[in-house]
Amino acid sequence: MTRENNTIVTEFILLGFPEIKGSNTAFLFYVILVVYIMTLMINLAIIVLVSIKSQLHSPMYFFLQQLSIIESVFLTVIVPNMLRVIWLEGATISIIGCITQTYLYCAIGTSECHLLTVMAYDRYLAICNPLRYNTIMNMRLQHLLVIYCWVFGFLLTQVTLNFLCQLYFCGPNVIDHFFCDLVPFVALSCSYNFALQLEILIGAFPIIIIPFVLVIISYIQVFITIFRISSTNGRKKTFSTCSSHLTVVTLYFGTLVTIYMVPPNGQTLTVNKLISFLYIVVTPLFNPIIYCLRNREIRVIIEKLLIYK
Repeated sequence: MTRENNTIVTEFILLGFPEIKGSNTAFLFYVILVVYIMTLMINLAIIVLVSIKSQLHSPMYFFLQQLSIIESVFLTVIVPNMLRVIWLEGATISIIGCITQTYLYCAIGTSECHLLTVMAYDRYLAICNPLRYNTIMNMRLQHLLVIYCWVFGFLLTQVTLNFLCQLYFCGPNVIDHFFCDLVPFVALSCSYNFALQLEILIGAFPIIIIPFVLVIISYIQVFITIFRISSTNGRKKTFSTCSSHLTVVTLYFGTLVTIYMVPPNGQTLTVNKLISFLYIVVTPLFNPIIYCLRNREIRVIIEKLLIYK
């Protein structure tokens, strides 16, 4: 069958959560809406606090501020349209809209992976090279590393975007998901997309695997240094400076690897959507809460603000 004889698909149908009906749909909608607003407010609070409080003018909190910015943008790319899909119990999205959402999702997700890697490098320097830390991790390097994370994320996924724009869709046009995820979106293409599938496979190395390995190497060095500290209090105090980031990295890469690196054999679409839901909606809420609860400086500032009110 030639392309001319096929029906050209101009939009897709996102099913959302078809297994959830009636009042449960409204409940899910409002829960996600509340979580979305709470996450944005907490991230905004961190951004403002790091900007105005001199106690937080250090590389660790600068990178935390950038993480809050990235996660706020990441959420906004997915959640507003996700809420529309859930409320309508399925909604349409144009091909251009789907490609745009897929590209931004991949680009910002890549930037976040590398920012978490940069934060691990920052903790490595602070703990393993404390005497040279301030000299190496100066303001110029901090800004260069953040710029690198953003630029690399968008430039690397530009290759994926070029492939996506060349895809041809002739039906079906139903995506059993709440957003235009890369894999189910590409699966609907009628084009021969071996080059794109190869690019996705190769792209997993600089996007997920290499950052994950660098994080592991950094923390191996950190743990070795911590175990060499003679006093128990010293070990606890040193570990506390990186425990928040380690928890966030475990949550982030854990869900990411489960979604895209673990073979899908035996996994249902519902399970995949649930894991994606945790990765996109729940994890960004936990991340700033973890930092607020486990970092003494932020906790003290928040307590003072609440007392003054």
